[in-house]
Amino acid sequence: MPGILSKTRTTLEMIKWEHSIFALPFALTAVILAANGLPAWPIVLWILVAMVAARSCAMAFNRWADAEIDAANPRTSTRAIPAGLLSRQFVFGFTLVAALIFVLATAELNQLALFLSPLVLIVLLGYSYLKRITRWSHLGLGLALGLAPSAAWVAVRGSLDPRILVLTLAVTLWAAGFDVLYACQDFEHDRAAGLHSLPQAIGIPAAFSAARAMHLAMLALLAWFGWLFHFRTAGWFGIAVVAALLAYEHSLVSPRDLRRLNAAFFTMNGVIATVFLAFVAADLWLRV
Repeated sequence: MPGILSKTRTTLEMIKWEHSIFALPFALTAVILAANGLPAWPIVLWILVAMVAARSCAMAFNRWADAEIDAANPRTSTRAIPAGLLSRQFVFGFTLVAALIFVLATAELNQLALFLSPLVLIVLLGYSYLKRITRWSHLGLGLALGLAPSAAWVAVRGSLDPRILVLTLAVTLWAAGFDVLYACQDFEHDRAAGLHSLPQAIGIPAAFSAARAMHLAMLALLAWFGWLFHFRTAGWFGIAVVAALLAYEHSLVSPRDLRRLNAAFFTMNGVIATVFLAFVAADLWLRV
């Protein structure tokens, strides 16, 4: 048992489970809009369990699938599997347990959530193989995160409203854009290893332009989303703050200077998602 607990702790560190905050605020945004406030606490609890389990499953599977690729990349060679801290068998077992927890959580929510759970897992796990076949793998990661608000809406309502798909598309482009930036640091390795990415295909400067275009499109979609849900002052101000934070995020890095990429990727994106949730919640509260 102590060995299993130690390996589990190492696995959680490897997948950076705390970064679940990237998609979670967008999921909670959908939750409060679907419920026009806060739903019953068991629904919120099972949504949180499903979100953390789904991301843990996806990240663990990614580390399992990419173990050999990570070992050959100096940037990732110290990850737990290449470094010998964890076996691929243990990580695969962790993946299965996380997937089971996710499915059980959806079963506690409603029938549609349970029915759609295998499709969600296909998207989450399938992303890990996209870099082997297409330069647009970033959109696969984006969709994996972008499903969060639509899934949360289904969890609350037991049905899918087409309006929430606008937020799913916005989050997809947001996540894809920062994944394009993140992939720039593996430009040389991806080219040498025959892996596909937008930076590898079109070069780092053009990839930066593509990421900016994705984020501009994301802001346009957020504006459409605000119109669909009749945002008032707080909601529109939240979108403006998100735009300012995205501009700041892009100012942290350039094609010639990637040193602050981790700050842009990890810190700022968590802030952006949380800020959007806070202002949408304030918009709803002020209507009461």
